[in-house]
Amino acid sequence: MAGAPRPGADRNRGRRRGVKIPATVVTGFLGAGKTTLIRHILQNAQGRRLALVINEFGDVGVDGELVKGCNDAACPEEDIVELANGCICCTVADDFLPTMQKLLDRPNPPEHIIIETSGLALPKPLVKAFQWPDIRTRATVDGVIALIDADAVAAGRFATDEAALAAARAADPNLDHDSPLEELFEDQLASADMVVLNKADLVSPEALARVEADIAGEIRPGVRIVRAAHGAVDVGALLGIVAAAEDDLDARPSHHDSEPDHDHDDFTSFVASGGEVADVEALIAGLGEVIRAHDILRIKGLIAVEGKPMRLVTQAVGPRIQSYFDRNWNAGEPRRTALVVIGQTGLDEGAIREALAALIG
Repeated sequence: MAGAPRPGADRNRGRRRGVKIPATVVTGFLGAGKTTLIRHILQNAQGRRLALVINEFGDVGVDGELVKGCNDAACPEEDIVELANGCICCTVADDFLPTMQKLLDRPNPPEHIIIETSGLALPKPLVKAFQWPDIRTRATVDGVIALIDADAVAAGRFATDEAALAAARAADPNLDHDSPLEELFEDQLASADMVVLNKADLVSPEALARVEADIAGEIRPGVRIVRAAHGAVDVGALLGIVAAAEDDLDARPSHHDSEPDHDHDDFTSFVASGGEVADVEALIAGLGEVIRAHDILRIKGLIAVEGKPMRLVTQAVGPRIQSYFDRNWNAGEPRRTALVVIGQTGLDEGAIREALAALIG
């Protein structure tokens, strides 16, 4: 038919000479809602063909499991790539760059790439990776989206204790007073092209206004702050920022700019596994007690519940615990409970494992 596009023209439009495939980096602290936001993007893709690169801190692919199949047409399972060999900002050359090259080399490459960093990742090294010669001419960072847990920040979860700081200053005036959590939080904001104040529905208007004012003092001029609940942000606003972030790295300062390498010695994680759980309410209550007793930053995982055909997803940020059933267990899939525990270095892993074993078997 006259005027009709030739077969394959649409599939290859991302590979036209001079056209770069946009990539959106989704960053944010542990439990801010990155996976929820990405599920929202996939469910509202509006015909875009997406690829998803997920980086997790820990050994269980919880985040990958939560997004697989939520929109097969927009992002089929083969276009979801999980990087589980360490934090993405520390394994750029070994893991991320080869993954990007494989995506870009496909005969039918994605139209947009979504990259979910772990909650402990520094976004700047990842953005800088787009300057790599094999990537630079074919892909660009459309934007860095920083998710903020408005409820946690309003409660001062990432604020340094003033009394402890005063005591530290008195003991050693040369001490670096910034905690690892604060530095990470500030680095994510400094790289952002958009900040999403997620879980805004859990915060009073007055507290939300205070959080927004504090965030405004940490971000670059022109960066938008968007309020959201459950990651529900218009996809048109999230995708299509056209920031080309890799070209203005100097405008995105980091506490780690002077460091040759970056590691996560300040954080630790491990996986606790168990069988089927009989009493979900008792489990949730018990998890809360373990979190409070050991000052755990984050617990996330999949729980097998006796008599229930569906998996129970559980995610905890500090004392706040959320859970929901997401899908049926697949035929032949082991009905096992697996929880990733994340905290600052010094966690009593043995005591935590013992406490969790009493809850999940």
